[in-house]
Amino acid sequence: MKSKAKKLSIFERYLSLWVFLCIIGGILLGKIAPQLASTLNDFSLYEVSIPIAICLFFMMYPIMVKIDFNQVMKSANTPKPVILTFFINWMVKPFTMFLIAYFFIGHLFKDFLPGTEVLPNGETIELWRSYIAGTILLGIAPCTAMVLMWGYLAKGNNALTLVMVAINSLIMLFLYGPLGALLLGVNSMPVPWETMLLSVTAYVAFPLAMGYLSRKWIIKHKGLDWFNEKFLHWLTPISISALLITLVLLFSFKGEIIVNNPLTILWIAIPLFIQTLLIFTIGYFFFARWLKLPYQDAAPAALIGASNHFEVAIATAISLFGLSSGAALATVVGVLIEVPLMLMLVSLCKKTMHLFPESGVRTKQKNPA
Repeated sequence: MKSKAKKLSIFERYLSLWVFLCIIGGILLGKIAPQLASTLNDFSLYEVSIPIAICLFFMMYPIMVKIDFNQVMKSANTPKPVILTFFINWMVKPFTMFLIAYFFIGHLFKDFLPGTEVLPNGETIELWRSYIAGTILLGIAPCTAMVLMWGYLAKGNNALTLVMVAINSLIMLFLYGPLGALLLGVNSMPVPWETMLLSVTAYVAFPLAMGYLSRKWIIKHKGLDWFNEKFLHWLTPISISALLITLVLLFSFKGEIIVNNPLTILWIAIPLFIQTLLIFTIGYFFFARWLKLPYQDAAPAALIGASNHFEVAIATAISLFGLSSGAALATVVGVLIEVPLMLMLVSLCKKTMHLFPESGVRTKQKNPA
């Protein structure tokens, strides 16, 4: 019997297009009704925009509710890919992102990124430092959403992918704040520890707790099949819609900078593109082969390292530096390039699965004739 092929939804398939349209829509909104976004952003608590915070919760919750914590306990049976994921995401990727971003944005492209920015605390900094801050926030946020789809499309081990996603979400609660503070401090950006802790709590811990509790309640009362087939299917467009609404507001603030500096997006995208390819190469072609991982484990482990949790990065950038900050803009550029780039890497994985042991055997077992 043929199983139904899982496909990207129209939101996921054309996410780069929707992001591009949001950029255009946000710029037009900023020109036509400049007070609208400003008024929404002023409706805030401790410098956190309430409308944006609501959107960000609906971005995060659908991701967290997918995590099956029972699978986390079984990860000891397959420690190598979990250890590889931890090493790449938390001991390599944050530091390579900082070094690459600093070289390109803080040195090579510095003269193309003029201007200053006033932070929420009233301090004035060079705009290029703010862009680096955004790339840092992307670099310390491993993907926990779309990577489930990337792993599936690459014919990886879906159960193991979910385990690694769950573990990364838990680790993020403890390491995201300290790593962010360390690298932002090296970048000479002020580090508001209270705001950083509030960001991680609000945008990771709270949605994670709500996801765990609601998942448990729904499965108990409606069953696992209803949860997977109905509830999650209904949530997916909500998550991406919340992201797109946030982007419209973000670009309504950044419209003038983009119009005056149209190449800004390119200068930010180049180091992000190089970082993604570098991390994937290290994880997939070097460490995964050195550890002799089977293809089904190697592909998702490398894809998790290469992709970013842009929802958390956007949320933290907005919370720390404001909706109109260069850091927030840099995190949005990450969204813009991620989907087409990750689809390219998925295709590369499928074309190179013969480089890994047991790939042919396991593939046949998973797809019996």
